Amino acid sequence: MLDNLTPFLLHWAITSLSLWVASHVFSGLRFSDTSALIVSALLLGFANAILRPLLIFLTLPLTLLTLGAFLLVINALMLQLVSAVVSGFTISGFRTAFFASIFIALLSFAIGLFVADSDGIPLREVQHGMWL
Repeated sequence: MLDNLTPFLLHWAITSLSLWVASHVFSGLRFSDTSALIVSALLLGFANAILRPLLIFLTLPLTLLTLGAFLLVINALMLQLVSAVVSGFTISGFRTAFFASIFIALLSFAIGLFVADSDGIPLREVQHGMWL
């Protein structure tokens, strides 16, 4: 069980860092305090793990029709959903959520390439048959 805790905490830290940087890059993305940032990162991870696959499945024809571009809309909707649930997290509109979600995904990916777990394996590599 503790073997899975380290990658989870690393992902949470990377998502928190990416959200924090995005809040400084995009003027329409704001956190009232650090706790709102940390809770938002946690809920964004849960939303991406639970709701996002369901939305992808339900919108599969539209995703195929747009050659996958609709996935960017789903990412923005996940970010807006989290901002609606967390009281200290605000997004000014869909356009901000759209571009911020792209920025957060790219920054999280880039940071994840350089971060390694306790075994020295980069976070983005296959580990135990699962993508982290």
